[in-house]
Amino acid sequence: MRTANPALNSKTFTSMPRVADPSQVMTIQGTVNKTFLMLILVLIPAAYTWNMFLSTGNSAAVMPWLYGGFIGGFIVAIITVFKKQWSPFTAPLYSVLEGLALGGLSALFEARFPGIVIQAVALTFGTLFCLLAAYKSGMIKATENFKLGVMAATGGIGLIYVATMLLGFFGIRIPYIHESGLIGIGFSMFVVVIAALNLVLDFDFIEHGAEAGAPRFMEWYAAFGLIVTLIWLYLEILRLLSKLRSRR
Repeated sequence: MRTANPALNSKTFTSMPRVADPSQVMTIQGTVNKTFLMLILVLIPAAYTWNMFLSTGNSAAVMPWLYGGFIGGFIVAIITVFKKQWSPFTAPLYSVLEGLALGGLSALFEARFPGIVIQAVALTFGTLFCLLAAYKSGMIKATENFKLGVMAATGGIGLIYVATMLLGFFGIRIPYIHESGLIGIGFSMFVVVIAALNLVLDFDFIEHGAEAGAPRFMEWYAAFGLIVTLIWLYLEILRLLSKLRSRR
């Protein structure tokens, strides 16, 4: 079992001991319920920072929440990956922190491009439900070659983003791909597609985790991994739409 999602690697479930009590094993329905709860925990703090910016019009007011949310969320995500048994506590905390950051960031984009956030949200959840339907119907199958291809593409994108961040410290900017030209838009479209395909790998991995009889707390961990992918997809769609709007 492979997945490009760093939260759900190939050893996530295979390293877990099997549970004898059927009531204490991970289920798909349990994972769905916890994913829904985590989405609510993202939306509530997001609404708070969103309203904070729109009511004041002061971007400086939301910056501490934005940076604090992303940095705190990253730290909590790392802890969750290494301490999976803590996920019933760390996964909800991750959702709250990311919600604070996403609300502020989304408000900044909305102020510049009115209507962009509702479009990004609709496309994100539309992609989620379409891919879930395609996966359940068998139209898309997470074959070994499919997984390897998505993993390779995700790794390449990750290296580009790391290089962009490191070069940025020296005032060097990678040309074209982060701009609103055709190359930049094409790059963003490619990243959106890869982020979306990661959802298929996550569905497959969660399904196998339930079949493997993983401990019940892994429902929180699996939901955490799915939320990580959804947030990545939303941010990439937001970037793509902003590039398209910038060309008008």
